[in-house]
Amino acid sequence: MAKKIINLLILLPLGIILIIFCVANRQSVTLAFNPFRPEDQVLSLSAPFFVFLFIALIIGMFAGSAVTWVNQGKHRKRARNEAKEAVRWQGEADRHKARSEDIAGQLPSR
Repeated sequence: MAKKIINLLILLPLGIILIIFCVANRQSVTLAFNPFRPEDQVLSLSAPFFVFLFIALIIGMFAGSAVTWVNQGKHRKRARNEAKEAVRWQGEADRHKARSEDIAGQLPSR
């Protein structure tokens, strides 16, 4: 419940600010990809300014998550190796337990 309240206290104002930002930046701008002839219509896009900012934000989020995923690869590999080792040790412990039970069953009772 506390997490929902905290999310509401953070996300609601953020959403309101985002809506105000979008309304304030409705002017159409042109993004030119040709540095030598910026007036070239083939390599340019026209859209409201906030669209370009959202696209940059989304690309930045994907790039950041990809870099984080790549950097954490060593930790995922270590976790896989340790999980395999834990399974191997558990199997060995089970074999020893079964063997000790067999030996205990073979001992004469007092």
